[in-house]
Amino acid sequence: MMDAVKAYLALRRATGFEMANAECLLNSFAHFAAERKETRIRAQTAIDWAVQGPSLAQRDERLKTVRRFACHVRADDDSHELPPTNHFGYRKRRRVPYIYSASEISRLIAATDQLGPAGTLRSRTYAALLSLLAATGLRISEALALRFTDITADGLLIRETKFRKTRLVPLHDSAVAGLERYVVCRRRAGSGNDHVFVGSRGQPLKYQAVQSTFKTLLGTTGLWPAPGGRRPRLHDLRHTFAVRALQASPAGRRRIGQHMVALATYLGHVNIYATYWYLEATADLLRDIADTGETFICRGER
Repeated sequence: MMDAVKAYLALRRATGFEMANAECLLNSFAHFAAERKETRIRAQTAIDWAVQGPSLAQRDERLKTVRRFACHVRADDDSHELPPTNHFGYRKRRRVPYIYSASEISRLIAATDQLGPAGTLRSRTYAALLSLLAATGLRISEALALRFTDITADGLLIRETKFRKTRLVPLHDSAVAGLERYVVCRRRAGSGNDHVFVGSRGQPLKYQAVQSTFKTLLGTTGLWPAPGGRRPRLHDLRHTFAVRALQASPAGRRRIGQHMVALATYLGHVNIYATYWYLEATADLLRDIADTGETFICRGER
């Protein structure tokens, strides 16, 4: 079975998947099956191995990893058994995002003027960074990885990110103008690298530094949540972009479908299901879904 695991991993990696976690899990499963002197996948063996995971989520992921492997090897040998789907009854629960208002985003950006030290690039760096995140929905890791050569006439070239996908992100004219103003200041400040966003010492800006500064900005603007409320996060700028884009979706089922596909591509989602999740993010979107469903059921309209 170990040879089959190696062949499976090699194939998946050739199509762009990293498979680091899958390699660890499948090697562990192959050894577990070998101890039982089994050369074929057995559903019960997969379950017995999966239950060794310390949490429900990990047990579910272990079994799903073996199931994906089983689907692959069964194409050549159907004597391999296919482990059951959702055997552990696990359902991933996403954290409800904080959706910023336009006023709150403006306040966060304005608060960067108070960042010191005076006479440095720091305040302009964070103003440009937050503005870019809000205007494009980029992941923070994607923004921090930007180089000068990634800024093109057609938009931002986002290279091999979360799912090793490269994509082009077009920019609104206002975003282009704002980024160009920052780049002029950034080039004037200089440094030994070509990263767009740099820290006080001219080195590429680190995520930890951005998180710390973002907390400072939350305090400055008074955006701390009420007791029991959702705490605004940096990543919620991406969620806000996606939700606002869906709220602006054109009418008509065909046009909505095209809008969803375009948004999934723009955000760099590995599949459209990750984009569909945003439909549950606000009461407005859920209300729209309910109204559309009711109309469809009661009137049969398409």
